[in-house]
Amino acid sequence: MGIFSRIKELCEESHVRMIDFKMVDMDGRWRHVTIPAERFDDELLSQGIGFDGSNYGYAAVEKSDMVFIPDPDSAHIDPFTETPTLSMTGKVYTIHGAEQCLFDQYPPNVCRSAVARMQALGIADRMRIAPEFEFHIFDHVDFALQPEDSHLQIATCQAGWPAGGNASYRTDKGGGYHITSPQDVNFELRNQICLLLADWGIDVKYHHHEVGGSGQLEIEVELGDMPDMADRTMIIKYVVKNAAAMAGKTATFMPKPIAGEAGNGMHVHMLLMKGDQPLFYDANGYSGLSREAHWFIGGLLAHASSLAAFTNPSTNSFKRLIPGFEAPVTLGYATSNRSAVIRIPAYARKPESKRFELRCPDATCNPYYAYAAILMAGLDGIEKQIDPAERGWGPYDFNLYDLPEEEQKKIKSLPRSLDEALDALEADHDYLTADGVFPERLIQLWINRKRQEAARVQQVPTPAEFAAYFNL
Repeated sequence: MGIFSRIKELCEESHVRMIDFKMVDMDGRWRHVTIPAERFDDELLSQGIGFDGSNYGYAAVEKSDMVFIPDPDSAHIDPFTETPTLSMTGKVYTIHGAEQCLFDQYPPNVCRSAVARMQALGIADRMRIAPEFEFHIFDHVDFALQPEDSHLQIATCQAGWPAGGNASYRTDKGGGYHITSPQDVNFELRNQICLLLADWGIDVKYHHHEVGGSGQLEIEVELGDMPDMADRTMIIKYVVKNAAAMAGKTATFMPKPIAGEAGNGMHVHMLLMKGDQPLFYDANGYSGLSREAHWFIGGLLAHASSLAAFTNPSTNSFKRLIPGFEAPVTLGYATSNRSAVIRIPAYARKPESKRFELRCPDATCNPYYAYAAILMAGLDGIEKQIDPAERGWGPYDFNLYDLPEEEQKKIKSLPRSLDEALDALEADHDYLTADGVFPERLIQLWINRKRQEAARVQQVPTPAEFAAYFNL
């Protein structure tokens, strides 16, 4: 049975009336365009559907015509639509004369280019990753940003500060880790989310309440190939947000939605495979890691500051990256140490699961750019054989926050702001543009957009500033 016939059969079986095409914009949001199911044909599969890419943040208006070609393998019945709807992602092309060329700035294309470079170098065939998804679910959020009215109000019956709810079931600040019902008010919602993800082909490892007492939750997934996991990251955020909305709640992956509470990270576990052989395992290496694994770590730490412009691309990201909340700020690596940027899980002992995690990323990132940048930094470390121990980055098998102040000053940290991360990216991005994986134009466009975004946020007076300075 041909591809077109398979899609038509699926539409008939599920009584599909609409087909929804989802594209990724520069910031990592899904956008979509929808057609009636009867308009889906072989020509659309080969010729695609045109759209204006300038509104996605990519191209100048005079070069904005792009073509989306759906990937039938991504087809899935959208569980959140009242009208039976088939959802598909796909590839984006630009038009040059009579030719259609893969658009080099389109996030999934960048992701695949990074993998292709890894394979061309002969280093590995696959990068396997497993992000940890932390997020908050609130009962209600209200915010305004007007010259005369700037406010934020969050309601969650689980915390100790909102009106309503049963006080005996509230959760103390920082006391949410693995709490059970009745305090864990979103337990059934998480169950529903995980079942929806399973239906979408995403293997959930487990889910639980996180540290934040005001409704912080976590879902962990099994390892998957990096481009596939970027797709799944988009699906996970879509499912979490829509499931929460259907339950009358609201979900956010903001790194630091509440001051003084634990923030939402997206720790990324990773390993490389060549054929069936894991490249990161060596029984005689530090913490069971091979020299290639150490070089990969060296690349990540060497480029950590510029990498943060893609893995932590919001001003809010750096409100999470502060000491004291299990949010790593120190450039270093160690086993079982959550205060280091790179942590090696002690429980991952088998060769096929031997890995480490990068703990600084958060889900405000565009996952395709972030995962591709992580891979490119690691490949640079392997190519240049950057030894993290020789560079003085560890291993730090102790709590870095407990070091005397003088010793702490000797250890380098991540950038303290988005502007600092963008400065680092401006000075250090050759590892990203190698073999054209990240086009130079994309890097410059990203820097300019993010600088404007940071300036807009920084120019707004905040309640914290009123509290500190109004009466001076």
